[in-house]
Amino acid sequence: MRERMLNGLKRSSKKAEDFWAVNDVSFEVQPGESIGIIGRNGAGKSTLLKILSKITPPTKGKIITRGRMASLLEVGTGFHPELTGRENIFFNGSLLGMKRREIESKFDEIVDFSGVEKFLDTPLKHYSSGMQLRLAFSVAAFLEPEILVIDEVLAVGDAEFQKKCLGKMEDVTKSGRTILFVSHNMGAVKNLCSRGILLQSGKIEFAGDVDQAVNRYLNPRTAITTINKPVEAPIWIESVSINDASTEPVIYYGDQIKLKIVCQSKSLVKDYVGFVLSSLNGITVLNANNRYQKDDLMISPNTPTEIICNLGNVPLMEGQYSLSIYLGDESKDHHIVENAIILQVYERDIWGNGKVPPQKISALWWSTQFYSAPIFATI
Repeated sequence: MRERMLNGLKRSSKKAEDFWAVNDVSFEVQPGESIGIIGRNGAGKSTLLKILSKITPPTKGKIITRGRMASLLEVGTGFHPELTGRENIFFNGSLLGMKRREIESKFDEIVDFSGVEKFLDTPLKHYSSGMQLRLAFSVAAFLEPEILVIDEVLAVGDAEFQKKCLGKMEDVTKSGRTILFVSHNMGAVKNLCSRGILLQSGKIEFAGDVDQAVNRYLNPRTAITTINKPVEAPIWIESVSINDASTEPVIYYGDQIKLKIVCQSKSLVKDYVGFVLSSLNGITVLNANNRYQKDDLMISPNTPTEIICNLGNVPLMEGQYSLSIYLGDESKDHHIVENAIILQVYERDIWGNGKVPPQKISALWWSTQFYSAPIFATI
């Protein structure tokens, strides 16, 4: 109220605009279904889950749920920092509508799965974010809610715990309970979910079979991607292209790859550009930037600058790969474009002996050779 009164006294030439994070979204989820909710950053995924979890009230419309719902949206949600891990298990369970006897019957399983037994009587405020996540997921999964809502929080945990979480979620779906799962890990979405909902700018772009939803999410990306400028960024990426193509980026095993990144700056800066190439299940295949080569790149002010990255012959196995681009200066990253391009790779008989590449090729070998030579050049 105080902020509104003060803002009312201020004179501003800017006119307020309404922004709908989620707009006219409607869908049904049947008991036992697992739904993957996907989309680019800012599409409205997390806001939708907060509305479904009744953390954020909707401006209009309504949510009808039948059954007990547990939400795992952010690390520490539903926990009290001053209470111990033991106390928080009972506290969080009571928020889910569980009786003490029900919580006690699952207590040992929760503690064993979370791996925080040594710190069970330590206040939660002394837990690391990973430890809080372990405990929060264990409580949400083992207290057996009919509906489990999970945002992209598994990225906080280590690889071993992520594997345990994915296995537990598979068990949850097999037991007939419902899961709403938001993730950028397309491999996990396809493995866990039977249906997919693709959000774009707060609206449903597609709802249906999970494979079709993932393909709709990935396939619109062409070999040239135009980027929206982030607000108030001192340097930013305008477009990214691959192999000077204007159609879907397709290469064959062993083909050369050349990236062209067009960027701009408000002033003359010494910048760096990096990229990460990942498989669709989130495994990083390549990670490089000009800092590794100690190549200084300069972006001139107020004029488009092209940065060329020659990757050489890349022995990628058949499949789809996601290319993310990073642009920053000596202080920090200023513009990150995740999944800027989706690259399709096909196998090929490159040696002319009638044989396709072996099923397993060491990506480490290639990346070691790759890092040994400069690949960035500014035009």
